[in-house]
Formats: sequence, structure tokens, C-alpha cells
Amino acid sequence: MRKTLFTHGRVYVNGYFQETDLLVQDGRIAGFGGKADEVVDLEGQMLVPGFLDLHTHGGDGVDVNAATAEDLAKIGRFFAKNGTTGWLCSILTDTEEQTLWCIEQAKAAMGAPVTGAQLMGIHLEGPFLSVEYKGAMPEHLLQKGNAELFRKYQQAADGAVRYITVSPEVAGVVDMIGEIAGHVTVAIGHSGADYETACAAIDKGAACCTHTFNAMGLFHQHRPSIMGAVLERPVCCEAICDGRHLHPGSVRMLLACKGWDKVVAVTDSIQAAGLPDGHYKLGVNDVVVEDGDAKLVSNGVRAGSTLTTGQALKNLVKFTGESVEKVLPLLTANPARLIGMDHRKGTIDLGKDADLVILDQDLNVKATYVAGINVYAGEN
Repeated sequence: MRKTLFTHGRVYVNGYFQETDLLVQDGRIAGFGGKADEVVDLEGQMLVPGFLDLHTHGGDGVDVNAATAEDLAKIGRFFAKNGTTGWLCSILTDTEEQTLWCIEQAKAAMGAPVTGAQLMGIHLEGPFLSVEYKGAMPEHLLQKGNAELFRKYQQAADGAVRYITVSPEVAGVVDMIGEIAGHVTVAIGHSGADYETACAAIDKGAACCTHTFNAMGLFHQHRPSIMGAVLERPVCCEAICDGRHLHPGSVRMLLACKGWDKVVAVTDSIQAAGLPDGHYKLGVNDVVVEDGDAKLVSNGVRAGSTLTTGQALKNLVKFTGESVEKVLPLLTANPARLIGMDHRKGTIDLGKDADLVILDQDLNVKATYVAGINVYAGEN
């Protein structure tokens, strides 16, 4: 029963930094003080819960839709450098055969020893999405609502599909949400749904909006649309805080409308994250990245991001003018609660997984721990 003590730093507990020691035993938070086999001197730095990214398509040269289990582990190691301790791999709309292959790779990666950020499960972005707001989705693979196909994917995943994005206006989707909402967290997005249809989806169990304001029908005072519905109703809203997908003022407006407990920061990153400008893939799509901005080669539509969670934290502090204490839940407690993993992750509490990040005063990631294991120890 190996014990590690983090000492001489500021620990983020109950929404505030406290000058206390933190004891980790067998991968879990064991107490606030005590004796240990190993002592980590924080040297006055901050110890915070690890970041959770629920919507990402890859990084460090790896695209989720083409990733083997080993490739997914590579993504996890890259994410750990940026403070991510847990993530969902977002499978872009693809053929049934390729989607099932991706699910098998994800299952294998989830069962492998921890070497980086933990793959917590799968996010299916489609295939039950709108043609009009398809973004980077292959149009010929988009489908009507089909609960049976979802159940096939969930059975193949042994229940590891934790999150799915659907478009409410697509035929059969609202009824599908009613069938599957108890088995997966449902988000609505890639959608031009009117206000009434979006509200019907929420009433059936949709709990979140995918990359809010992006790839969706926007608000009009006479036609509030899906945007008006998700701002008004008690659902969570994803936000890509890279300064490109959302103006800082839009981020502040979203927080003012929803409250700080209903916004979930995501990266929606692609394989280009962490790499120079150039040509990359997003599923079957060719993407060009210029000045860090990813767009489809075919039509110039923005296609994911090159954002990391570590940069998102810095951006949110800058965009809002708020303290890191207030911003942290958008990357930690809120995503954990959305997918029903807040009993294990998202905060520093007794018995929870010891998924921890050391930040310096400039919010740079200095070290990352997953289940008490040091998976990133800073740059050499």
C-alpha cells in the first residue's frame, strides 16, 4: 500500500486553495496529511484536480477514427502533458464497420496500463446528425434516429459509450433520445432545430449542447431555435475556448446565461493539436491548419481545433477576468458530473481517484498524476 504525500503547496479543495498536505494511497485520495513512502514537494505551487476532456478527436499526429489502441495511448500521453487526466475519444460519423473497429480499439486502450491521461470511454459524434449543419461529418453516412444501432454500438463497447451527439430535427431522433437517455449522456448539436423541437429533445432526456454556438441554428428574437432552447433550459453547454470558435464576449455571455456549473470546457481537438501548421486528417476529411486554425480543405469550414486543456484554462482566466479557482470546475467538476463520473473524478475529495495536476503561478502544467501515478514530470 504505497503512499505519496504532496506537501508545501496550495491544494484546490471545495472551490478554494488551501495550504495543506495531501495524502494519496493506492491511487485514491486518502487524507490531508500523514506519513508516506514518497514525498512530493510542491514548492509553493498549486495542486488541482486533473482536467477532463469529453470532446476530442485526437492530438500529436493521431486521429481517433484511425487510431489503434497504441495510438490512443499516444494521445493520452500527449494530453497528460497538458494537464488532462481523463478523456473520451470522439468518434466522428463513419461507416458502421469503422465505428465498430474504433470501439474495439477504445476498449483495448481502456484496459491497458496507465501511461498518460486515462481513456474513460467513448463519445459518438453522430451518425444521427443534420445534413444542413453537418460540419465535418460525411453527408452520405448521416442517418435517421436509430436506437437499435446505438444499442449495437453500446453492446460492442461493453457500455463504454458515455456520450453521444444527435440532432433533434432528424427524423426519429427525439423518440430515440427517450429510449437511450438512461444509458448514455445525450447532447444535441450539429443542428438547425427550432425551439420547440430542441425543447422536446431536452424533455426526453438530452442533457447537454455540443460546441454551443458552433454548427447550430442561431438565436432570433422571433425564432429562438436550438440556441435559445439550450440557453434557457437547464442543460449543460460545451464551449470551445480557443478564441476562434467563440469570441471572449460570447464565452462571458454563455457563463452569464447558464451559470458556472452548467458550462463544460472542451477542446474538440484534432490530430494537429501540439503540431505545426500543415495538412492533417479529421476522419475521412482533409484539413489544413494555418496559424493554428483548422479548416476543411474542401470548403474552408472550421474543423475542430488545435486547443489543449492547459491552454483552455489560461484562455478562460483571460477571457473572463476571473480567478483560476472559479474557472477550474469548467474543466474538472462540471464534465465529471455531466457524464456521471463525479463520484470518482473532478474534485479533490476523500476516496476519489488521485488524478492531479501541479500548476505553477503562470498556470503552466508542471506534472500530472493519474490514479496516483506520475505520467508527466515536466519537460527535460
